[in-house]
Amino acid sequence: MSIQEQLAELERKHRALEAELREARNHPSVDDLRIAELKRAKLQLKDEIERLRQQAVH
Repeated sequence: MSIQEQLAELERKHRALEAELREARNHPSVDDLRIAELKRAKLQLKDEIERLRQQAVH
């Protein structure tokens, strides 16, 4: 899988997590721990995306 394909997949996952997080925030039954887990996963994806972008430049 090329770096561009990896980036596209990670960006798709990032958008999906963003939507899931938005939905979780709108549901009062979702606890704060789940929201924190989603935020952490989203941040990890963002970091991985940035790392791959840096690799693509160099």
